[in-house]
Amino acid sequence: MISIDVWNASVDFPIFDAKTRSLKKRVLGKVGGKIGTDSKVPIIEALHDITLSVKSGDRIGLVGHNGAGKSTLLRLLSGIYEPTRGSARVNGRVAPVFDLGVGMDQEISGYENIMIRGLYLGMTRKQMEKRVDDIADFTELGDYLSMPLRTYSTGMRVRLALGVVTSIDPEILLLDEGIGAVDAAFLNKARDRLVDLVKRSGLLVFASHQDDLLLELCTSAIWMDEGRMKMQGPLREVLTAYKGRDPFHNVSQETLDRLEGAPALSGD
Repeated sequence: MISIDVWNASVDFPIFDAKTRSLKKRVLGKVGGKIGTDSKVPIIEALHDITLSVKSGDRIGLVGHNGAGKSTLLRLLSGIYEPTRGSARVNGRVAPVFDLGVGMDQEISGYENIMIRGLYLGMTRKQMEKRVDDIADFTELGDYLSMPLRTYSTGMRVRLALGVVTSIDPEILLLDEGIGAVDAAFLNKARDRLVDLVKRSGLLVFASHQDDLLLELCTSAIWMDEGRMKMQGPLREVLTAYKGRDPFHNVSQETLDRLEGAPALSGD
């Protein structure tokens, strides 16, 4: 069964190039946890005592200020980071989408990058060959797909990367907030594909600052603060506590009911 289970997990990063031990006594405010004080080498406590169980059908949003630990938690859930203390177990094929540009080569064509990016995200060559035409139509890049990626503008690269990302069939989909940092017009075009991508995934964990995307893609949320899980529960309740106000007070109840209860996001 597709699942991620984390028990009392912490992730520490030693700072080997620190000049003085006095650094250990400083607290990094709201950025990246705290610096430990029980070692000759300063230790950044990026995550502390995380216990979490994610099952098939879950659609979880991660919220919190920059440096609160959202991206580190995603990397822990993906298996990229191993816990320094505690344990984590992942059952299922993970598609980690943390950076739209990862797995792309500047010197080869758009078509070739479609294949490489798809393989990086866990798809097979045959699966990607079946998706090339659909991705090409979505990106609207035309003849540029035969040209080296270095000839592309930033917007064109985002189109290509987002086209590939939204074509995959993940069991475990982990999205970082960078997925929303794209041209607004193109993101609107891609929104239906993002919703369909979430529908195809077994489970979703999505870190974002965009309330509208969280509402459309998630049903529950975790509020991260200084590397700790400060609150977990229904999306609207967590966002209201985090922001100090209801971010959806201007959204009609009909729209909320449709988005929060949409079959496309239920995982069934």
